[in-house]
Amino acid sequence: RVRRDRPADAAMVFRMLLLAPAALALTVPVAPRAGVEPRSSAPFMKDYPTPKGIFKTGNYLEGQALSQKLAAYAWQGEKKKVAIVGGGLSGLACAKYLADAGHKPLVLEARDVLGGKVSAWQDEDGDWIETGLHIFFGAYPNMLNLFSELGIHDRLQWKVHQMIFAMQQLPGEFTSFNFVPGIPAPFNFGLAILLNQKMLTFEEKLQTAPPLLPMLVEGQDFIDAQDELSVLDFMRKYGMPERINEEVFISMAKALDFIDPDKLSMTVVLTAMNRFLNEDDGLQMAFLDGNQPDRLCDPMKRYIEARGGEVRTSAPLQEFVIDADGSIEGLKMRDGSIITADEYVSALPVDIFKRMLPQAWSTMPFFRQADELEGIPVINLHMWFDRKLDGVDHLCFSRSPLLSVYADMSTTCKEYYDEERSMLELVFAPCSKLAGGNTNWIGKSDEDIIDATMGELARLFPTEIANDPRWPATGKQGPAGKARLRKFAVVKTPRSVYAAIPGRNKYRPSQQTPIDRFTLAGDWTSQKFLGSMEGAVLAGKLAAEVVADRAAGRPTKGLKAIRPEIADKVWAAKAPAGVKGQGAIAFGGGAVLSKEGMQVLRENDAAQFDEGQPDKAPAAKLATVA
Repeated sequence: RVRRDRPADAAMVFRMLLLAPAALALTVPVAPRAGVEPRSSAPFMKDYPTPKGIFKTGNYLEGQALSQKLAAYAWQGEKKKVAIVGGGLSGLACAKYLADAGHKPLVLEARDVLGGKVSAWQDEDGDWIETGLHIFFGAYPNMLNLFSELGIHDRLQWKVHQMIFAMQQLPGEFTSFNFVPGIPAPFNFGLAILLNQKMLTFEEKLQTAPPLLPMLVEGQDFIDAQDELSVLDFMRKYGMPERINEEVFISMAKALDFIDPDKLSMTVVLTAMNRFLNEDDGLQMAFLDGNQPDRLCDPMKRYIEARGGEVRTSAPLQEFVIDADGSIEGLKMRDGSIITADEYVSALPVDIFKRMLPQAWSTMPFFRQADELEGIPVINLHMWFDRKLDGVDHLCFSRSPLLSVYADMSTTCKEYYDEERSMLELVFAPCSKLAGGNTNWIGKSDEDIIDATMGELARLFPTEIANDPRWPATGKQGPAGKARLRKFAVVKTPRSVYAAIPGRNKYRPSQQTPIDRFTLAGDWTSQKFLGSMEGAVLAGKLAAEVVADRAAGRPTKGLKAIRPEIADKVWAAKAPAGVKGQGAIAFGGGAVLSKEGMQVLRENDAAQFDEGQPDKAPAAKLATVA
């Protein structure tokens, strides 16, 4: 086995990958069409046991040690009231760990729902509308520690250890990377790729391995050094075949950050691969067994409040109150009240934080690093059909130019389970020119987006999707297709996780700031798990550590060094733009937008619209198909 406390030897890894097919042929039977998953006429839910190895990885034990450190502070130091602005995963995680450390957190969420990018709400029919399609990985150590500490591991529905891809040349079929039980990382991933005979040739696989080996040997130093390169730049620099981009990296890039490979930093891909490759169960996936507010956010809220903390919703911030010397004195809320605390944490999304940055701090290079960061647009779709579609009980990488990943939630999730009718949840990406697309889809009407998606679904389900006059993109469907869309919801998040385009990772700030008693949280701050649920939880935990260390009189980890091009510049002061409007979009969330909502979006973020593009209202209330 490869030891988890040091990188694998490159030569040994390469030899093992070369020998893998022959070795496995002695022990693993191969089906006639190896690697291809045919459509099942009756997809059904099948969950798998929690992988035991996830609780033994170095990253899990590191996260556990930090949890224990914070809990040990409960009996040490002065106890603080800590005001946390933002009730997304990062703000809630920060509050949870501060409560563990004996402090009194107060979470202030502007919206009437918790969760931020994992928020959800019910429509008039009682169906849940989710901001995003969220998957939990075995390589999410801090999230899994959180589930352990909350006692809710039974809410994760683990699926078979594989990655499933829609076949481009064989519509209606899938191919997969199957992870052989008992084979340790990183060899299990190498074997999964080598055994798949449908996506890459053997020669292409051999050309793929050498450029990635420095990631295993040199670790994070090599990974960070690739941030100036896009995925395509990295491929061409190291002579990787172009077809690897078409077969693998397009799907991977859009799943990781909703960005095409020509725009995505290679550091993102290498970071993810390094985490997944070094853990036996790192790529095994799980779905939450129901809606995120009830099944994840509420347990966090109840945990915080049971330990003396408080979580408020519908509590929007107006501005940070700053003293004459630039120190923070309080929070002015939109209702006119002033909240004071011993410590303050901003868990705002990066784009909202930039709009709220006090003028007194706007000349400080530390905060102006955020100018180099911006959220990436993404659209999450819910599509309810009048019958059951054939499919798989898993996440599927669509390999579509318009879609990232999707899942039939009526098959994968207990709360949404339906044996008669499908509900697909799909990530529509890239949906902006910043992300590599040709169209700013956020500014398009819901009907335009759904029609384009129906065209892609007609390719994915060629014998099932009906020729429906309402959706012109289905016009070429034959008479065999019967499934019609009965209802849909289009959730637009104009500024989601930070756009991980080349050259941006180095500008992510530390949680500790130059302002005494003021700390940052949020997945856009500096931590090793990128913009993700895991990154949000870790950033909140690291922010709690800063506050708890300071309260206990212990040294903190300090400030992250600022790049010279930022540190040496003289910055002009600017007044905060502030947040306009009341809806989810105004506070960095996602929503089904009305015509009025589209107008507010144009006023706040005109970059989401193509020049001359009109604001179009949805044609149907919550897009229920007539």
